[in-house]
Amino acid sequence: MLPGPDAVLASVKASGKKALLADLASRAAALMGLDERKLFDRLLERERLGSTGIGGGIAIPHGRMSTLSAPRGLFARLVNPIDFDSIDDRPVDIVFLLVAPEGAGADHLKALARVSRLLRDRNLVDKLRATESADALYALLLDPVQTQSAA
Repeated sequence: MLPGPDAVLASVKASGKKALLADLASRAAALMGLDERKLFDRLLERERLGSTGIGGGIAIPHGRMSTLSAPRGLFARLVNPIDFDSIDDRPVDIVFLLVAPEGAGADHLKALARVSRLLRDRNLVDKLRATESADALYALLLDPVQTQSAA
C-alpha cells in the first residue's frame, strides 16, 4: 500500500488541518501521479462528513480517485501535533493518508481497516513517534504488514 520509502515523511510541519491536507495532497499527487487539486478537494469533502481523526493522536484522511488502480498510502509524522477535530479532541501527530480507486468499494474498506488495525497497535505507534528516520519509519510500517500477510 505504501508505494516506497518516499511515501514516508518523518517530520512534517503544518499550521493546521487544512494546510496539512494541502501539503499531503501535493506530496501524494506527485508520488502517485494524481491531480493535486482533485485529491485535496476529495480529502476536504471527506472531512466535511466527519473528522478522520480516529483518536490517540492519529488521523487517517482518505479519498477516492478514478485514476488509481489500487489503494495507495502516504505516512506522515508531524513535528508538532495539530488540531484535527478528532473524536477524542486530542491533537494529531501521526497521519496515514489513504487514496483508493473510485470503484474500490470493499477494497477501500479493507485497506482502511488494515491501516486502522496497524495504528491501533500502541507499541507500534510509540515506536513511530520515537523514530526520526523516514527509512526506519518505513521499515516499522512494513514489518507488521508482512507479518499479517504471512499469517
